[in-house]
Amino acid sequence: MKGLLKLPELRDLVGKGEIETVVAGFTDHYGRLLGKRFDAQMFVDDVVTAGGHACDYLLTVDMEMEPVPGYKFASWELGYGDFHLVPDLGTLRLASWLPKTALVLCDIEGVSVAPRSILRRQIEQCGKAGFECFAATELEHYLFRTSYRDAARQEYRGLEPAGWYLEDYHILQGTRTEDFHGAVRRHLRDSGVPVETSKGEWGRGQHEVNLRYAGALEMADRHTVFKQCLKEVADAMGISVTFMAKFAADGAGSSCHIHLSLQRGGKNAFAGRSDAFRWFLGGWIAHVPDVMPFYAPTINAYKRFVDASWAPTRLAWSDDNRTAGFRVVGEGESLRIECRIPGADANPYLALAASLASGLDGIANKTEPPECFTGDVYAAKSLPRVPYTLAEANNLFSESRFAKKAFGEDVVEHYAHFFRTEVAAYDKAVTDWELKRYFERI
Repeated sequence: MKGLLKLPELRDLVGKGEIETVVAGFTDHYGRLLGKRFDAQMFVDDVVTAGGHACDYLLTVDMEMEPVPGYKFASWELGYGDFHLVPDLGTLRLASWLPKTALVLCDIEGVSVAPRSILRRQIEQCGKAGFECFAATELEHYLFRTSYRDAARQEYRGLEPAGWYLEDYHILQGTRTEDFHGAVRRHLRDSGVPVETSKGEWGRGQHEVNLRYAGALEMADRHTVFKQCLKEVADAMGISVTFMAKFAADGAGSSCHIHLSLQRGGKNAFAGRSDAFRWFLGGWIAHVPDVMPFYAPTINAYKRFVDASWAPTRLAWSDDNRTAGFRVVGEGESLRIECRIPGADANPYLALAASLASGLDGIANKTEPPECFTGDVYAAKSLPRVPYTLAEANNLFSESRFAKKAFGEDVVEHYAHFFRTEVAAYDKAVTDWELKRYFERI
């Protein structure tokens, strides 16, 4: 595939001076790409075989990079040592948006709570059940003509959206952002992340770039590279993008719809709405409350779940119906399930791991889905609703026997602490809403 590199190709490019830097990265809880930049010669001479190291506090920090107490995995008492980064050479690629740079994603050796490790274990379980998992993540974002630095100076108020009216599918508005979106499509293509389409979305300045589907791990890797590429290209152009699930209360949220199917023997195991399809769907729906923080990991994520806003609010499935949390699309070999619950702030490794674990449990236990819903799911007030807040979702997750069995008690304990920390940080914050509401009139 164009943009992906074999090790001999990298050695050749390094020898010619065409690659000087190799970025070796992994995601933290938030899905941020962390890691190191290696001298390219150092990478091919030593890191390829020996790997690298990073401080284990990186899987205990908050958004401000402050180490958070209370984790068993790493702490001041344990000395915050190193963990071992193992480059996955199957992810080695050009980073065409950066000069003379290659990029490789890493596994964190022996660390069960690392996001990529969590997904790897679910893929192994999928293989043991006789299936391969294929997925695509539809990721939306808002584009602003304000730079990241100026946005921070303005405290993220008064940003200039790239579009000034609702632009869903509008070619004219898309043309106005083609300087950016055309560039990222080309960079992604040239960096081993094949792109299908880009289009305007419903919000002002909102856009979607769709990637080709792939195996679940490769898809999570593509998603990670995609976000990094868009942010760094925007930064270089003096503009900004956000993957917040809900940027503005009066605007559409940004989603990460997950399209997923299983294959057996090279054929779609869901074709013909098979037992595997039905039970996978049943398990996926049934376990949403158990794993909701893996779909919606931030305080902001839950503000996206508003009726009649294109975001799902209730647990139901339907055929090609965008009001449902689970939308069944395609037929025959293209039949797949779209979960519309995750927002654009989801960590793709965790969201895909949650999806796969839930569906595989459905197959193992022959979990029947509810009846196919016809009509407006938003109007069906009797249907079970997604949790209202991260605190509520985390309480369900932390007590879930299914989550502990699927991911391990250590993983549930680790991430429940992470989500509690996020809730506690929000609970102490004084928001703009409070100032506007109470400053004068209370």
